[in-house]
Amino acid sequence: MTDRATELREAGRDIISLSVGEPDFATPPHVVQAAKDALDQGLTRYTPVTGMARLKQAAALHFRRDLGIEADPANIVVTAGGKQALFEVLCASVGEGDEVIVPAPWWVSYPQMVRFAGGRVVPLITHARDNFRFDAADLAALITPKTQWLLLNSPGNPTGATYPAEMLQGIGKLLRDHPRVMVLSDDIYAPLNYTGARHATLANVCPDLADQICTISGVSKSHAMTGFRIGVATGPAWLIEAMGRLQSNSSGNPASISQAAAIAAFEGPQEFLAEWREVFRARRDLVVGRINAIPGLSTPVPEGAFYCFIDASPLMERFGGDDTRLALHLLEHGVAVVAASAFGGRNGFRISFAAEETVLEEAMHRIAAALA
Repeated sequence: MTDRATELREAGRDIISLSVGEPDFATPPHVVQAAKDALDQGLTRYTPVTGMARLKQAAALHFRRDLGIEADPANIVVTAGGKQALFEVLCASVGEGDEVIVPAPWWVSYPQMVRFAGGRVVPLITHARDNFRFDAADLAALITPKTQWLLLNSPGNPTGATYPAEMLQGIGKLLRDHPRVMVLSDDIYAPLNYTGARHATLANVCPDLADQICTISGVSKSHAMTGFRIGVATGPAWLIEAMGRLQSNSSGNPASISQAAAIAAFEGPQEFLAEWREVFRARRDLVVGRINAIPGLSTPVPEGAFYCFIDASPLMERFGGDDTRLALHLLEHGVAVVAASAFGGRNGFRISFAAEETVLEEAMHRIAAALA
């Protein structure tokens, strides 16, 4: 897909990319200024491997203020993006043959990380009719003596699914009967929740399960800082220590300048997030309306993040049942998307609505024309 998109652009074609998972807003000025100040002050040396103390304190503020989790700064690790935190958690705790339950559709890297660590991916299939959510009964059916982790991403990529507090309470009740099963809660999209309710996360809803939960967050999506590569994680002390050992012997500390910028992100003004949410909400509504008006396409209304996961089942016979062929067909008509099969789904594609409304309007026009 990427190679073909590059070829088309080099041939002078106008390609609209709705495949990138990052906000299109500029990084807030006070964050950029903090990075410049750090350079001017010569903050270009090694830092502690698991992050500067000031950043851990700022991350603890973030966990408490934005996620409702009381996290001791000593029990926080700072990583080079949320992806590194996820990778370290699994590599530190998953042994050969351990089972990791991963709700599908999933973010593309989850199953690969599990397999790298020697674990076995156990898909937990979710459906559009349920807004791509599972409940405790769905989870209970998959737990075995080998189950090590449940991966929980809310709001989710690629579906935008969110888990309200009452659903998390049901999941927590089940987990109390299975103390060996841990939960890796990926909350990187937490600020982008359009339900009007406060973001719910398992460590807040079920604080008695703290020893079974690792929560991951960061600044990439909330502050348009994808290139800064800063993630933060909090969880049981033994796990955080193990993650630090891995980091010490792999990447070392996250970039010092990025850490300074992340401090400003967590400690600085947060009011702009409400404006960003409303912009994303308007874009979501535009895309959902346009997609559901195209014959053969349908999508539920995502409750968070900035993705629509689109079903194209009625059209798949035209593409031999291969949603990669469908995605390439749309690319030839000027829109880059990602096939559903890349996320453990089928018969459709994911689009990101992190683009200006005029761009989204044109993209929807091209998709409709391509499928007409």
